[in-house]
Order: sequence, then C-alpha cells, then structure tokens
Amino acid sequence: MTFYINEEQMEDYLFKIVLIGDSAVGKSNLLARFARDEFYSNSKSTIGVEFQTQKIDIEGKEIKAQIWDTAGQERFRAVTSAYYRGAVGALLVYDISRRQTFDSIGRWLNELHTHSDMNVVTILVGNKSDLKDAREVSTAEGKVLAEAQGLFFMETSALDSSNVSAAFQTVVKEIYNILSRKVILVQEHKKQDTSWMENGKTIVLQGETNHEADSRTWRAKCCSS
Repeated sequence: MTFYINEEQMEDYLFKIVLIGDSAVGKSNLLARFARDEFYSNSKSTIGVEFQTQKIDIEGKEIKAQIWDTAGQERFRAVTSAYYRGAVGALLVYDISRRQTFDSIGRWLNELHTHSDMNVVTILVGNKSDLKDAREVSTAEGKVLAEAQGLFFMETSALDSSNVSAAFQTVVKEIYNILSRKVILVQEHKKQDTSWMENGKTIVLQGETNHEADSRTWRAKCCSS
C-alpha cells in the first residue's frame, strides 16, 4: 500500500474501513458488537450505507476507525460502490453456515479492488462461528482462501463476541504499521536530501503516476486529521 504522506506527528488519524459481503452474513451485528457491545437477534438488512466511528489505541496513539456498513443486497450495490473510495481497510465477511456466501468472496474482492486501492488492508471474516452444528465452510477452507488472496483471516461470532474486536483491531493496526513505516521513510529521505520536497511537508512516493498522486492527496484529506 502506498500513501500520500503529511509529515506531521501521527495523532488523531481517521482510517476509513468498509464492511462488505452478502446480505445477512452479520455485518451490522459485527459493527454493533464492536462499537457498542450490542447484538440484535432480529436486526433488519442494512439499506444503503451506515457508518460509525470507533476509537482504538495503537501503541499509545488514538486512532479513529470510521467503519462503513454497506448493504449486501444487489439492488443497493450501485449506490454503495462510491463509498469504497478512500477506504484503506476492509472486513470481507461470509457466514460459515451458508456456503453460497463463501462462494461470493471472489466477486466481493473484485468489487473492492475495482473501487479502491488494490492494496487495501483486508481481513477475511468467517462470521457466526457459534453455529457449529450448521457449519458448511470449514476453518481450513477459509484459511486457504485467505492465504491464496493475501488476506488476513479470522472466524468471529457477533453473538458471543468471539474475535470481533480482534478482527477490527487487526486491520487498524496493520494500516497504522504501514503508515508508520512510510513516515519513517519520509524522515530518512529528509535527512539525506531535502530536494525531494515540494513544500517541506509532503512527499509522493516514487513510481506513482500523477493520477495516483492526486488519489493519495484525496485520501489523506479524507482519512487523516
């Protein structure tokens, strides 16, 4: 992943993260459990897009995760596709008790990569791990798919809270680690040569086109403060 970096102290960063996957895999309940420690057994399908901001402490710094819950129904996908833009993290969710939701992972990955950075930090989440007797997708299958696609992997249960916080924190921590490494790179370049800076504060990493650089600038405005 590459960033357009503002070389300032890393405080109060806002990372946009999207929840994606088929309808009724439990995306809204994952968010409700993580953000408010709530679970709705009779929750209705999300219409359009909803989001919440949750603060997470990473290495003593306060990071704000702006988590977007996108509707899984086909009729809303054209509406929600624009909300992928600017996302730096994603939870790709399927229901371990419904194989068809697992079979849809490839399509969701294609959509994510079409509308966002190809290197957006993504974790594959097998939700509803509490439904052991109804399982249709094994843990091993999830791990194999995640490894093949270069994704993190975790099984969760919004019902009993298993691994819910860990899944979100895994994504946020990895985004933070990537950004930290980029900041260090900027600082090293600054010590070696100040000629690369346009205004003394920002740097565009080598190998980016003008279009990509413009995209990084937009993301920096969207996802940091």
